Amino acid sequence: MEKRIYPRAIETVVSPEPQPPRDFTDPHAAVQALEALYERNTAFLRDAFASLAEPGSNERRYRAYYPEISINITTYSQTDSRQAYGHVSTPGRFATTITRPDLFESYLVEQIRLLMRNHGVPVTVGESHTPIPLHFAFVEGTHVDGSVAERIKRPIRDLFDVPNLEGTDDRIANGTFETLPGDPQPLAPFTAQRIDYSLHRLSHYTATSPKHFQNFVLFTNYQFYIDEFCAFARETVAAGNSGYTAFVEPGNLVTMAGETAPRDGLPQIRLPQMPAYHLVKPDHGGITMVNIGVGPSNAKTITDHIAVLRPHAWLMLGHCAGLRNTQALGDYVLAHAYVREDHVLDDDLPVWVPIPALAEIQVALQEAVAEVTGLSGYDLKRIMRTGTVATIDNRNWELRDQRGPVQRLSQSRAIALDMESATIAANGFRFRVPYGTLLCVSDKPLHGELKLPGMASDFYKRQVAQHLTIGIRAVEKLAAMSTEKLHSRKLRSFSESAFQ
Repeated sequence: MEKRIYPRAIETVVSPEPQPPRDFTDPHAAVQALEALYERNTAFLRDAFASLAEPGSNERRYRAYYPEISINITTYSQTDSRQAYGHVSTPGRFATTITRPDLFESYLVEQIRLLMRNHGVPVTVGESHTPIPLHFAFVEGTHVDGSVAERIKRPIRDLFDVPNLEGTDDRIANGTFETLPGDPQPLAPFTAQRIDYSLHRLSHYTATSPKHFQNFVLFTNYQFYIDEFCAFARETVAAGNSGYTAFVEPGNLVTMAGETAPRDGLPQIRLPQMPAYHLVKPDHGGITMVNIGVGPSNAKTITDHIAVLRPHAWLMLGHCAGLRNTQALGDYVLAHAYVREDHVLDDDLPVWVPIPALAEIQVALQEAVAEVTGLSGYDLKRIMRTGTVATIDNRNWELRDQRGPVQRLSQSRAIALDMESATIAANGFRFRVPYGTLLCVSDKPLHGELKLPGMASDFYKRQVAQHLTIGIRAVEKLAAMSTEKLHSRKLRSFSESAFQ
């Protein structure tokens, strides 16, 4: 029997020179320090991986830590609580790990500026006690030499820290996080490792870099809307005078303002699971549109990951089943409440939690419908109904015993049924991202009114273009608001992190 030889345990841990914490009173300087520390530590891990072919390199463990930003509050003095974020309510030490400060630069500067303004104390930048997983040190644009892996004589977990699921949960956002004695309280809703996990997933699911995502996101469940959005985006960017600076498609195909074809990127032979398209404005002020496909699982997956980018709003534009005899194909449904039978968020957000309509979103959507259709007041009621939208996880619910689902839908006063809207709204509520839903009635299964093949083609050509125009108009209205008004206190719980 062959004797198996086990490698010796690694006793030597190699890390970059520890950097002592530093206090900052300038938010830009604080973010620059975060960027320098992050780049130094991730470069250390990348260089260590590249050196594994050298003799003796497999006998050391390599470790570098995420940057950390913290603040110490020593008083219960009241701050201006009209704003939903940018302050803490109790004394103590508050901290969060930071990743990709280059990507989040504007966000971090604003959050730190508000903390300094509201509390009059400096912030501290230093190294955390959370190791950076090797996988997350290879950010966009860095090269991984595949031949190195062939020369590694030990499992990678012996040599480097790897992603740890214990650090990628949503306990802070869910309001279930418990601070241990002596530990700082959370300063932000997501940890660095949780953010890194989502950034890598976004690239995988959408085939576009996280850096291209904009602060206003449209979700749809039909490719027709994407086709219309692409046509609008290409025409808008080609004109070169709209304020939009680029259009980005899957494969990171970038068409600059004033141009008609991409100048870089890699065309996709096959589209990813949930392709994303970005109509870019400076400081991420444009529109991202994602085809999430059908079903609540996809809706949860993509919003779980986009949430870490801290967008200003996301809206659902899609088709639904009209549940009232008074509705007609092509009518609009503005959701002001949701019935959740999607089940994918039950463990994170119990179904007894109400998902309220947000006035700022509702007004923007209703005004956009009125402006695009030319109808107002009482006449607007002919084509748009405000009411409860039910979301279900069974696409073929019509094939079950009708007494159960139909009775529940009737008791809830639902006027429309789909498979994504309540999930997107619930995750918006959970992650403090303003949300809204405007659907278009595409069939009426309870009344036997379904689209015939010819009717379907005409319906899509006529209605999708108008529906998308309404969504874009609503987003432009939201973008014109101050972020303080848009990120209202409605989505904040008893004990909140200071970062939005």
